[in-house]
Amino acid sequence: MKPYFGLRGGWLTFWGGVIVTDDFLDTLGIRGDTSLISTITAIYDVGCFFGAIATMWLGEKLGRRKTVLVGTTIMTIGAILQISAYSVAQMIVARIIAGVGNGINTATAPVWQTETSQVKWRGKLVIIELILNIAGFSLSNWMTYGFSFVGGPVAWRFPLAFQLVFIAILFATTPWLPESPRWLIAHEYEDEAFQIIADLENKSIDDPFVITQHKEIVFAVTYEKENTVPWSDLIRGKTGGKGGTGTIRRLILGMGAQAIQQLAGINVTSYYLPTVLISSVHLSNTMARLLAACNSVSYLLFSLIAIPNVEKWGRRKLLLFGASGQAFCYLIITVLLRFSEKPGYAHAHEVASASIAFFFLYYVFFGIGLQGVPWLYPTEINSLSMRTKGAALGYSTIVEITPIGIDSLKWKFYIIWTVFNAAFVPIIYFFFPETTNRTLEDIDRLFRDGVPLFVVLDKDAVSSKRPAKYIEHEQSEVRRNSSVDPVALRRGSRLRKDQLSAAMEREQEDEKYGPEEKEIV
Repeated sequence: MKPYFGLRGGWLTFWGGVIVTDDFLDTLGIRGDTSLISTITAIYDVGCFFGAIATMWLGEKLGRRKTVLVGTTIMTIGAILQISAYSVAQMIVARIIAGVGNGINTATAPVWQTETSQVKWRGKLVIIELILNIAGFSLSNWMTYGFSFVGGPVAWRFPLAFQLVFIAILFATTPWLPESPRWLIAHEYEDEAFQIIADLENKSIDDPFVITQHKEIVFAVTYEKENTVPWSDLIRGKTGGKGGTGTIRRLILGMGAQAIQQLAGINVTSYYLPTVLISSVHLSNTMARLLAACNSVSYLLFSLIAIPNVEKWGRRKLLLFGASGQAFCYLIITVLLRFSEKPGYAHAHEVASASIAFFFLYYVFFGIGLQGVPWLYPTEINSLSMRTKGAALGYSTIVEITPIGIDSLKWKFYIIWTVFNAAFVPIIYFFFPETTNRTLEDIDRLFRDGVPLFVVLDKDAVSSKRPAKYIEHEQSEVRRNSSVDPVALRRGSRLRKDQLSAAMEREQEDEKYGPEEKEIV
């Protein structure tokens, strides 16, 4: 399920080409003021931050579907204010409001998609969602390039207004999409949850597999309620005897995946590629726009490689591939721009031009490795009760520094992103467990059982294949559920507090003796 076809306001505001449009700069009176341009651009992410944070409470209260509708409504208001802006103050307010709406949607949609996808499709669907995001990015580049020849207000107001087309699609389609069955179970909407699970699996509601899936979710919900750690204790690092779900560690891992994406230097090229090409490579405005548009097509095409490989290679390998390649690209960009800025260097123009190829190559590595997985990972690694909160914290985990950094540091600015990307490789390798080919409840079980800090010490924690013990547990539960009256079992599938300890003991016996041996015993 793709809640809003992967198209989000962050890419559909057509901002990268707008900020180098003459009429835009003159209308707002910000020509040459790199600090104010940076502020107007970055303030959108401030709005995204507050929108994502708001989702920590809003998302659990309203559900995934209603939350996206609220975010889309706020985005609409922000878009209209941007289109009609004639002052810096209005544009700043408009971008904050639009950012809040986008932050709400950004923190909700991947969670919604993850919770309504089969294991074999979960990664692919989120990657497809983000690829459609890239398609929106490409569309924005080509539209702003085309309208740059028009001149006047329409050159930037029409591209900003075009995002309303996709907002209309959101309003038209979102109400008809199914709610997350995990959210429904957590809020005791049992009948709706059963029906949606059955529909997603294309099975009857009395099918043993559907009942097993339902019970697994109920078990996780009940366990988490029994082991809930208040936010006040989480902030102070206190979990007492209720740390069995690995809440803090999982929050840090989810936030870390998003921080890796943000600190990989993508904002340098996504928001500011025309600016980078003009300031660092010394291209003309028109040529910079054209190359940015061409790059977006390359970015889109290479990102397709991630679709079949996100489950085959796993999340860890894609992250490692992306970070390693990006470090290499920024290293070469740094060296080339260093010589392009060297006084009296005879081939300054040639090496500056050569750096363009590595900006393009950077997008290849990013599109394959880091475009989709950091959005997917927080929704998988966090427990049900913390999934929206963890995703919100991750997506709020900044853009303002780019023009100022280029002006102040010149080629040295790119050393920052080289170092960051190189540092991410060992961090991912040692600390990030694999989530591919696992149910969300498998991941809950991984942290309940305990996983070493250095995950490479546990083969099950880093394997891209589903561990045998999880397969055996599921098969055992399906057999158990197929041997009784399905209607009676469906009525009794909700685990209450007095049943939780018995269910946990049964699971421990499965792990101690193995499902086959336990049944014989």
